[in-house]
Amino acid sequence: MEVVDEKETGTRARVEEVLGRTGSRGGVTQVRVVIQDKKGRSIIRNVKGPVRVGDSLILLETEREARRLR
Repeated sequence: MEVVDEKETGTRARVEEVLGRTGSRGGVTQVRVVIQDKKGRSIIRNVKGPVRVGDSLILLETEREARRLR
């Protein structure tokens, strides 16, 4: 059996709150997500495409956090 790390498989996260739209044409949504694997840790991420509260995302990287909207 092959060992697979987080970068190849991703980490499950659930959208907790939609914070707003960003990008030059509003094509990116800023959301607060709760990481399922790490005891409820929440971070802010930018998501391209349609997203709403309760959606499940697969994050390839969980260390970086998006800057807040002003």
